[in-house]
Amino acid sequence: MEPKQLKAIFDALPCGVMIVDDERRTRAINDTFRNTFNISGGRVINKRGGEILNCIHSSETPQGCGYAEACRHCQIKNASLLAIAGSKTHREKAVVELRSGDKVEERLLLVSAAPIKYENRKMAIVILEDITELNNLRQRLKTEHSFAGIIGKDEKIIKLYDTIRELADSNAPVLIQGESGTGKELVASAIHNEGPRRNRQFVPVNCGALPDGLLESELFGHVKGSFTGAIRDKKGRFELADSGTIFLDEVGDLSPAMQVKLLRVLQTGTFEPIGSEKTLKVDVRVISATNKDLQKEIKSGRFREDLFYRLSVVPVTMPPLRDRVTDIPLLAESFLERFTREYNRPRVSLAPETLDILMGHRWPGNVRELQNALQFALVKCRGEEIRPEHLPVSIFSSGTGGQAKNRPVIRRRRRGKLDSRSVEEALHKTNGNKLEAAKLLGVGRATIHRFLAER
Repeated sequence: MEPKQLKAIFDALPCGVMIVDDERRTRAINDTFRNTFNISGGRVINKRGGEILNCIHSSETPQGCGYAEACRHCQIKNASLLAIAGSKTHREKAVVELRSGDKVEERLLLVSAAPIKYENRKMAIVILEDITELNNLRQRLKTEHSFAGIIGKDEKIIKLYDTIRELADSNAPVLIQGESGTGKELVASAIHNEGPRRNRQFVPVNCGALPDGLLESELFGHVKGSFTGAIRDKKGRFELADSGTIFLDEVGDLSPAMQVKLLRVLQTGTFEPIGSEKTLKVDVRVISATNKDLQKEIKSGRFREDLFYRLSVVPVTMPPLRDRVTDIPLLAESFLERFTREYNRPRVSLAPETLDILMGHRWPGNVRELQNALQFALVKCRGEEIRPEHLPVSIFSSGTGGQAKNRPVIRRRRRGKLDSRSVEEALHKTNGNKLEAAKLLGVGRATIHRFLAER
């Protein structure tokens, strides 16, 4: 192929490309590189990448790009050197700070570097993709309505998304606390799946479902003949989770004896299967969960304080559904979409008065209770709209914010769609009292709360 043709292909590549020699000096860059990073027509040959990109660290030392303290961790520099030294292609993400006029912009780049040989000299071809905007868009999409299978846009849930991201890259033990049905296992799974152990096993264990003997075997395994019924060797959950994550659900239900055994594993990373003299060592991240107040359990002598601090290096608290009622429409829509798909049913919607009831209910069973209620309602509903009479009796018998305990056949419809002006006038007349404003407008309290949250 002619040099002109090669040059045309080089410049037409959709990613920024530069070729660097073994001293990291640039031998060529393509047009996409110039356009992506606003490189003027000035001289770039023999300059290092940071000088061309106008990295803020390239002027920190007299030697230029690659010699400041921050440059030790520069992925562009390191990927280039690794490619030149070896024969593998290296692909990394890099956060760079580039000077643009009087401002400094932080950009996220995807860096790929592969070895090449030219004129008997080792070089590297370095591809830089600016994924800053794409990454920001992904973050916004994740935090708008859902993240890692968790659904919600309430402020408490948005903070939870941020916490999961922060914890994902750590190996610190996490204790997730919250009422039953709030989604503790979902959060544990999200922490695992967003982190570096995502390609390893996520192994859940319900510590409250088994008696001590069976739980010890479940956690640590046993050898054949170690007890009646042990007809073969069995690996425990800790061994299965090696290099991955173990999730200890209902850890507050552990007996004192099992607490001691678990404490040893957390301290040393070692254990012996039942009936074995061989000590096994594992690298396991431990995430645990409980619906109990472990501080109260410690004071009552039912839970070891030293085990608590081993488990709760990073505590996470799950909010109950009653504290995030504005997420109920989102959750309901997601559950109904899933159920109709699983049951091969036409799409159904919630009647306005049904949604009012759902948003007024206290949900002692939290998200799990809402899921079960909607699954029940879908079975009862034969049309395209779920009405109050399709809901389970428990929704009414437990009280729903002023509702009568007897199950209604129909609930008063709203007088019309709310609008910002009428709502503001009602709030002004009632000095901001939402309950009184709802009465003036002829709607339920949950309706006006939902309207204000969605506005």
